[in-house]
Amino acid sequence: MTVDLSPVQEYYKDKTIFITGASGFMGKVLLEKLLYSCHSLKEVIIICRPKRGKTPETRLEEMFKLPIFQRIKEQRPHMLKKVTIYQGDVTFDLLGLSGDSLKHVTDNTNIVFHMAATLKLEGNLRDAVDMNLLGTRRALNVAKQMKQLEAFIHLSTAFCNCDQEVMYEKVYDFPHKPEDLMRLAEWMDVKTLDAITPDLLKPHPNTYTYSKRLAELLVRDHYESMPVIIARPSIVSPAAYEPLPGWVDNLNGPTGLMIGCGKGVIRSVLVNQKNKAEVIPVDYAINGLIVIPYEFNKQAKRPVNVPVYNITNADHRKMCMGTVVEMSKRINKQIPFNAGLWYPDPCVTTNTFYHNFNVALFHWLPAYFLDFLMLLLGQKRFMLRVQEKISTGLGVLQFFTLNAWCFRSDNYASLWNKLNEEDKAIFNMNMNVKETEEEYMIQCAKGARKFILKEKEEDIPKARLHMKIQYVVDVVCKTLIVGLFFYYLLKWTGVLAIF
Repeated sequence: MTVDLSPVQEYYKDKTIFITGASGFMGKVLLEKLLYSCHSLKEVIIICRPKRGKTPETRLEEMFKLPIFQRIKEQRPHMLKKVTIYQGDVTFDLLGLSGDSLKHVTDNTNIVFHMAATLKLEGNLRDAVDMNLLGTRRALNVAKQMKQLEAFIHLSTAFCNCDQEVMYEKVYDFPHKPEDLMRLAEWMDVKTLDAITPDLLKPHPNTYTYSKRLAELLVRDHYESMPVIIARPSIVSPAAYEPLPGWVDNLNGPTGLMIGCGKGVIRSVLVNQKNKAEVIPVDYAINGLIVIPYEFNKQAKRPVNVPVYNITNADHRKMCMGTVVEMSKRINKQIPFNAGLWYPDPCVTTNTFYHNFNVALFHWLPAYFLDFLMLLLGQKRFMLRVQEKISTGLGVLQFFTLNAWCFRSDNYASLWNKLNEEDKAIFNMNMNVKETEEEYMIQCAKGARKFILKEKEEDIPKARLHMKIQYVVDVVCKTLIVGLFFYYLLKWTGVLAIF
């Protein structure tokens, strides 16, 4: 039976796609969307390393059991057979491919999505260089051997040029050369490299954005001989519509903050409430990635400079952080998480001293107290370890939550504008939808409950009751603490003796 294909679907017909990082959050959504919507493609090749004793094949089977692949199983189960998996790793030369697997990849691949990276903002420089910079060079080296390559899409980050007041869709030069840093990381010992890292990073806040910026320079330098393209998503948030509304599989970025604050674990955050929230739903980002090779190859003339796409939300859809905070508190009362540690009412401030005071009083003090109780009860202590991770995470996030960001995303917007109505229905990037931002955030809260915390919807009434009890306890405890503080203050100053 002949199936009518849209222009983008027609472009992907009989194509072979090679993906690195397919096991990541964005990688899973990309794989699912390609299999579901570009169903006339020939093959999707992914590489995966063994993990926790599981082979790549076992990991793929487990991935297909995730709820996001349910619609494929129900409607297009034959598409799952079009996925070929090889054991591979971007930290190995030629991505760990050799012999028949390498030949199959280089003989057949038409489009590469290079998405593998370390997202650890607090990670050391050697690991960031190995994954994000050397990993990109290794992927490019394999792509150079591809006989039918039409597009190599390198996934970067919108925040890699943080020294620019306005970030346009172009590659910015930088004093450091990718080759020099790669050589430095290869011969210098980790201790010395860690010691000089703070000076190397400036003006970048972490090794992630720094290594991603240099990777862009590396990709740009291959543009004359290869069809390379750079895509820069901002902070990727849960799915707006597909494959499932609110779908998310990690605690990175806004989801981690939402759960941490909603559970009462995070009691204070450094956020400038006047700044705009820079997030993009994962399905919007993935639809953009899929359309990019189609748009690149339909052009009559190759662009002079390497194409760059800032995959960010439209300006009129961006909310102030203060609005996001208030909306989150309101939604958390409607859809609370089960069994929170404390009543969820975090302090939001730009004052570092006040924030650190709150962290000491409401993060570290309870952590020490609970671990002491665990010690007395002979139980395993864990709160200090959890608090250390929270403090590290909040520390690296504050650069993004305290600073204002300005992106120009004309190229990304043009992807949507150039699609016909058929493709717009399939590859949604519409920034003028009827659904409100609050409706989206409700889906995010439900997604966090369902997909991350594995909490059932029928438990929500019980969670609301639990939150009401926590509110009373919170008010009583704060009243006692403040009362005792002023009592001893007045007693110490002698004022109490007058009365």
